[in-house]
Amino acid sequence: MKKLTLIRHAKSSWNHPDLSDFERPLNKRGQGDLPGLVERLKQTLPQPDRLIFSGARRTLETSRPLADAWGLDKSHYLERREAYEASLNTLLMLLQEQPDSCDHLVLVGHNPGMAELLAFLTATSPRHYPTAAFAHLELMIDSWQNLEEGCGQLQKFDYPKLHADSRH
Repeated sequence: MKKLTLIRHAKSSWNHPDLSDFERPLNKRGQGDLPGLVERLKQTLPQPDRLIFSGARRTLETSRPLADAWGLDKSHYLERREAYEASLNTLLMLLQEQPDSCDHLVLVGHNPGMAELLAFLTATSPRHYPTAAFAHLELMIDSWQNLEEGCGQLQKFDYPKLHADSRH
């Protein structure tokens, strides 16, 4: 059995029209949501074998504190640009390329790809997937190459507004 955690980047800023979409940083809310996201992931999930992010500034700013919290070294913390605004098929191909020695993979990416991937793997309708949300799945596979529709069971779906009352 494999484990997969899908994280949508934290809220990003639209205040810099001179920046490309790829270069947009997190905004104040996104930065504020990060500590809680990191804490919930660290408390809830085991350390992953690998963390992949798209390379866009907002996924880098979301994933770096996670990699630090889990103590991942550079060989287990990887930028994969094809994950940037990727389609479902591109994300599936990226996951199918992962070594079978990797039992728990974390992917930090973008919508609509994250919502589509979650729906595909759990054979459910796409759900609202807010920024700084994560879905943790158990996959009924022994090899990443065997990913197929419905092979995953959602174990946890979490996002900042579930915890809004505890922040005040």
